[in-house]
Amino acid sequence: MSSLALAVVLLLVLVTLLLGGGVVYVLHRHPAATAPVMGGGMVVALVVSCVASIISAR
Repeated sequence: MSSLALAVVLLLVLVTLLLGGGVVYVLHRHPAATAPVMGGGMVVALVVSCVASIISAR
């Protein structure tokens, strides 16, 4: 694995952890926000999948 790919993977892990913490906080404070937050999570998962596929195809 090249150093660039490793850096991208580590950045994605960091962003995922930060987003996870944000999701927990938002859902704890505003339970009615569950559907929009989960929709946003699906979008993030799709983007991460696409980026991982692009990296692995190289």
